[in-house]
Amino acid sequence: MGQVSYHSRIFDSLLDEALKASGAVLIEGPKGCGKTRTATQHAQSILYLQDQGQAKKYIRIAQMLPSILLQGAEPRLLDEWQVAPMLWDAVNFSVEQQGGFGQYILTGSAMPPEASGDSLRRHAGTDRITRLRMRPMSLWETGESTGEVSLSSLFENSGNMEVKGTSRLTIPELAYCICRGGWPEAFAKERRSALRVAVNYVKVIAAQLLRFDGVERNPNRVTLLLRSLARNVSTLTKQDTLIQDLQANGCTATDKTVADYLNALRQIFVVEDVPAWTPQMRSKTAIRTSAKCQFVDPSIAAASLRTTSESLLHDFNTFDVLFESLCTRDLRVYCQKFDGQVSHFRNRLGLKADLIVTCPNLQWAPIEVTLGASEIPKAQANLDALLNKVDIGKVGPPAFRMILTGTEYAYQLADGTIVCPIGCLGP
Repeated sequence: MGQVSYHSRIFDSLLDEALKASGAVLIEGPKGCGKTRTATQHAQSILYLQDQGQAKKYIRIAQMLPSILLQGAEPRLLDEWQVAPMLWDAVNFSVEQQGGFGQYILTGSAMPPEASGDSLRRHAGTDRITRLRMRPMSLWETGESTGEVSLSSLFENSGNMEVKGTSRLTIPELAYCICRGGWPEAFAKERRSALRVAVNYVKVIAAQLLRFDGVERNPNRVTLLLRSLARNVSTLTKQDTLIQDLQANGCTATDKTVADYLNALRQIFVVEDVPAWTPQMRSKTAIRTSAKCQFVDPSIAAASLRTTSESLLHDFNTFDVLFESLCTRDLRVYCQKFDGQVSHFRNRLGLKADLIVTCPNLQWAPIEVTLGASEIPKAQANLDALLNKVDIGKVGPPAFRMILTGTEYAYQLADGTIVCPIGCLGP
């Protein structure tokens, strides 16, 4: 069977813009999210550094005369460049010497080790190499969200726009989307095989951790840690909780060990926690500054828990937290269109917002996530409580406030709060 036709993604326009403004662009992201396929749409020549038949030769050349590997029509793609980390300095030097834009595209599914003397320590290249983070596909990119409610338009119009839409995604379909994830490979397969993509990915994470920096790690410990993270996804989880989970399963673990494993999972872009938002508040109540536990894609949590789309329909506690994980992924993808960021808020008294979207121009919007319609009044009350405590004089009024749901219709409540199904949200 031939290769599946390419479907444009939000990231394509980001890459185009970056190539027009930088000599080189580094695309980072988890293995299997589509970095190479997208990069090849923009490249004029390609060097596959993980080509098993050529890899050793390429590494030797990179060690002796890396400029040879940079020869080719521009933009030249260096796929999985971290296999030969010395190429970073070579690209940086080439861009500095030649000037101009759009010379190189680098892709990588792992950050190279930061050993003493590593090229990334010596030469950050921040003024010549633009970094872009790629994530698995959003529901709008897969065609499963109608995109009738545009996130960027809500900010542009400060929420003053008509909101309407009808989601095509039923609750069983949302359960399937969570377990399948946004992996491009899954869309070339029938449903049962598509669900295996995330399961297989979780199985090879331990091997990937070993290979990317040469540190020997226990595969069983990696599996148990992923499972513990999955149980605590979308929550403020302390490292002590993860350690206790590992020990309860007969696996020895220390603070140092768990910290090392978590850092490794971040370096291969599997774990992407949600940072805390710390606004000015009217009261002196302490704000929680811990990050919220999150994976780059909800399917990693589902596969780690061995959860199926059918079992989610009988376990709505798990469904709820994985649904928030799905919403977090999609918001992160949509936010890239306007260089926005996704965070969360909680203080020690329980005042919270599941997600906060912020823009470079200091606009912000609080978002509560709830799967079903019955929780909408509670979510609305949470948003009211937050806005009563935030010092609006310091942070400004929110551009809009939203309740992101798994329901059918998009509409606005009497106070202006937007109720939006994830199946209607788009960039």
